Amino acid sequence: MILNLVAIALAVISLTALGTVIWLAAHLRRLNAGVEHQFRQHAERHSKRDKRMQELSKQLETYIGVCVKMGDELQELRQLVTPLPERLGKLEQSDPTMVSFIQASRLVGLGASIEDLTQSCGLTKGEAELVSKLHQARRPE
Repeated sequence: MILNLVAIALAVISLTALGTVIWLAAHLRRLNAGVEHQFRQHAERHSKRDKRMQELSKQLETYIGVCVKMGDELQELRQLVTPLPERLGKLEQSDPTMVSFIQASRLVGLGASIEDLTQSCGLTKGEAELVSKLHQARRPE
């Protein structure tokens, strides 16, 4: 009889242990599936981030290229513009009539009339009217 009780107890313990092992295995599979799911999500976010970084890197390279090109063009323009004041000064000195027109243009900008231009710059009435009309055409509306 004791042997039967021991056998029954061992059977119950064995079944309980087996149930526990089965429950632990199922629980481990669920945990494993959750970890795998989190890993896939993490990998997907990582992949999206890498793609976005590549896109931004390409955009940055494009912007840098554009800035370098603009800098080069700005330097070229600076080289063209730098000698202009000196050349204008030489032109004014070499052609006395040019000085009258430049002075007349400045005076028109200050509000001088056609009569003022003829008297102070030595221009004819037609030349003074032309300078005045040219100055008006240059003004923004």
